[in-house]
Amino acid sequence: MIVIPVKEGENIERALKRFKRKFEKTGVIKELRGRQAYTKPSVERRAEIKKAIYIEQMQREED
Repeated sequence: MIVIPVKEGENIERALKRFKRKFEKTGVIKELRGRQAYTKPSVERRAEIKKAIYIEQMQREED
């Protein structure tokens, strides 16, 4: 459970923003979207490799 202590005189919008940021870091929404449909392990591996290749190319372009 995510606990966000609201400090004295703190704006509620700011506390809500902190909550949203913490919630996003937990990865709950990403997990739920991933579980909506079954993906075969081979397809997951393929996507992971594709992502790694993309990141590697982006890093090479920076240099």
